[in-house]
Amino acid sequence: MEQALRGQASPAPAVRMLPTYVGSTPHGTEQGDFVVLELGATGASLRVLWVTLTGIEGHRVEPRSQEFVIPQAVMLGAGQQLFDFAAHCLSEFLDAQPMSKQGLQLGFSFSFPCHQTGLDRSTLISWTKGFRCSGVEGQDVVQLLRDAIQRHGAYNIDVVAVVNDTVGTMMGCELGARPCEVGLVVDTGTNACYMEEARHVAVLDEDRGRVCVSVEWGSFSDAGALGPVLTTFDHTLDHESLNPGAQRFEKMIGGLYLGELVRLVLAHLARRGVLFGGGTSPALLSRGSILLEHVAEMEDPSAGAARVHAILQDLGLSPGASDVELVQHVCAAVCTRAAQLCAAALAAVLSRLQHGREQQTLQVAVATGGRVCERHPRFCSILQGTVMLLAPECDVSFIPSVDGGGRGVAMVTAVAARLAAHRRLLEETLAPFRLNHDQLAAVQAQMRKAMVKGLRGEASSLRMLPTFVRATPDGSERGDFLALDLGGTNFRVLLVRVTTGVQITSQIYSIPESVAQGSGKQLFDHIVDCIMDFQQKQGLSGQSLPLGFTFSFPCRQLGLDQGILLNWTKGFNASDCEGQDVVNLLREAITRRQAVELNVVAIVNDTVGTMMSCGYEDPRCEIGLIVGTGTNACYMEELRNVAGVPGDSGRMCINMEWGAFGDDGSLAMLSTCFDASVDQASINPGKQRFEKMISGMYLGEIVRHILLHLTSLGVLFRGQQTQRLQTRDIFKTKFLSEIESDSLALRQVRAILEDLGLPLTSDDALMVLEVCQAVSQRAAQLCGAGVAAVVEKIRENRGLEKLAVSVGVDGTLYKLHPHFSSLVAATVQELAPRCVVTFLQSEDGSGKGAALVTAVACRLAQLTRV
Repeated sequence: MEQALRGQASPAPAVRMLPTYVGSTPHGTEQGDFVVLELGATGASLRVLWVTLTGIEGHRVEPRSQEFVIPQAVMLGAGQQLFDFAAHCLSEFLDAQPMSKQGLQLGFSFSFPCHQTGLDRSTLISWTKGFRCSGVEGQDVVQLLRDAIQRHGAYNIDVVAVVNDTVGTMMGCELGARPCEVGLVVDTGTNACYMEEARHVAVLDEDRGRVCVSVEWGSFSDAGALGPVLTTFDHTLDHESLNPGAQRFEKMIGGLYLGELVRLVLAHLARRGVLFGGGTSPALLSRGSILLEHVAEMEDPSAGAARVHAILQDLGLSPGASDVELVQHVCAAVCTRAAQLCAAALAAVLSRLQHGREQQTLQVAVATGGRVCERHPRFCSILQGTVMLLAPECDVSFIPSVDGGGRGVAMVTAVAARLAAHRRLLEETLAPFRLNHDQLAAVQAQMRKAMVKGLRGEASSLRMLPTFVRATPDGSERGDFLALDLGGTNFRVLLVRVTTGVQITSQIYSIPESVAQGSGKQLFDHIVDCIMDFQQKQGLSGQSLPLGFTFSFPCRQLGLDQGILLNWTKGFNASDCEGQDVVNLLREAITRRQAVELNVVAIVNDTVGTMMSCGYEDPRCEIGLIVGTGTNACYMEELRNVAGVPGDSGRMCINMEWGAFGDDGSLAMLSTCFDASVDQASINPGKQRFEKMISGMYLGEIVRHILLHLTSLGVLFRGQQTQRLQTRDIFKTKFLSEIESDSLALRQVRAILEDLGLPLTSDDALMVLEVCQAVSQRAAQLCGAGVAAVVEKIRENRGLEKLAVSVGVDGTLYKLHPHFSSLVAATVQELAPRCVVTFLQSEDGSGKGAALVTAVACRLAQLTRV
């Protein structure tokens, strides 16, 4: 099995492992009328069925069916004759049906070894089961059927799927507590199929989802693998068959052959004088005289000796009492071996399933079909007992097929129709998230306009705040610096030693909720107390070190060491701070404490800190980008373009506050109904619209709203709304990073979603993955369009044909998401082809960066003094 799945050509694998292109099992909502044509499932007959699926659990409509005997001349004649016969039978059946016959969908059950290249494309490899029609092997049997239907011209029939009887048996299985993902047929021939992880099937080149694989195990041992258990009777039977040397496994199990094996054994024993007093009969010596039905009856203990006696007499034999018992023993031996061999092969399939899914115990249902399974209770009980023995780690329930797989073939057709409808709805839902080049270029142009307006001091959704940081590090900075990082309920105090490298010592302190929401005096006194504690622990008491203050709240800076708090965010609400200079509030607290001397040199935004942190490693780093809970960017602008700051020479870092881009309605053309829902439910409706399409705080919520919508359409979770999915913020952005990870199998994606209380199928998991991909891809592309606007502005500012520049980046979404960073880079390359942009991940931008802003300020001040 593994060799065939890997696509190994030499030596040729002993089973074929053919993908059937059935990628999903039923989930109970399928409905509609379907026509089924069965060929090869029951030997020399053809069956047409009209199957109605209601989509309602427990409500079944019995299929209407008609069986047609295929004449021997047709079975062994020209292929066109066989398919014309099939088309004629179809028309005859449909003529008798009272229902509307417009636009019929047909499932074609074709139970011979085929090479399938699509759900409706299948090439016959070789005939079996007594068929030998010319001109069919190597041809697409669906096309041959379509041509015959067209020649007949009576009905407009769409052949949707070609399915073998084994797949039909699995798909027709009644929905139960455990998934039915294995089909087993023991009829004239024998085969099994199961749902394999698509990534294991080399010919598909797919890495997600599942596909039903037809094992084609009837051909197992063509290479002699069954040698030790083949008997002289098996060799004789094979030699006299239509296909010597082929289908050896099937010839030990299939119903077409069990009667013949029994006949060969009885004839042998009779010749040896063990049976019938050494006498034989012309019938006993004639091929095909003992059928599967005879074997089943003779083996059945409830039939009694009289029935065995009667069958043997019909063969022209004169059995004695001991003969009857011996014949029953022979029948039992042949059937027991068949059931045990079948169980060994099935155990191999189940073990493969279990290991492929890395489950400790596999819980699965096996749908069984075919006359051997249906009419031979002892065969089934031996099969089940042997499977338990060989695959103890698999918890298997066996479910008999209801109507020989006909309903299952209709179900394949119905599932294909459902998946196609769901695919359309999914594509329609996600279409607004798939941005093309023109849309992204429009975002870039809009941002350029907003940047220029903001720099001039005109009305703009971009504030373009001067930070009074006038240079990036040049590597000559030296000294010890303190940094203070306040941006949430924890804050850090850091000692940063800048020599030929940067050494950092830090400690985290918490801010109790009562302090964060108390008075401003209380908050800043607490901060200074923590600084004093840190200085004491580091042996710095009494030293006046330059301090950089990372303050990650919206501020309007009036100087490097002056920042007016515009408003609190992130759960802070300390009184008497908004509208005040936070550096001044800190200095006042230092004065109140007297025991500490601190020189507050700079107040720093975390985005600027990120740029400076990376700028120390790479002097070309002139842009800072944060994509985490929120998003923002800063860059070095020519001072002549900054209206609010005097002077025309040199540069200044501008804090764009780009999360608010589009708050003037300029992003309305890209906003979806899901963005609107997330915005309305936020604490600041109508604000930070760009941030709400990009940052980690919101992406999970956008995904959740899309999932709710798709569930209401019946596309996801069988249309069943769960209370859990109605809960705000249940779908964390970290789940997007985990779900989209290339290293995760679909099984793990399902586990993540099941942990959220979402009962889902593999199809659901695939669709959730697509939703996550669409949302995060749009976020990364919008972010890239923003960066492209910034780098193009820098290039044009400097009158360069080509610009080489680096971007310092921080934020959990950028760092942890498996594809975000590469999508941002690709978008920048597409929209700003004349800029060579390098992205550097920042290490501790808010701590190390604040110290470096302070170090650069000290260096510049020293130069000015000189």
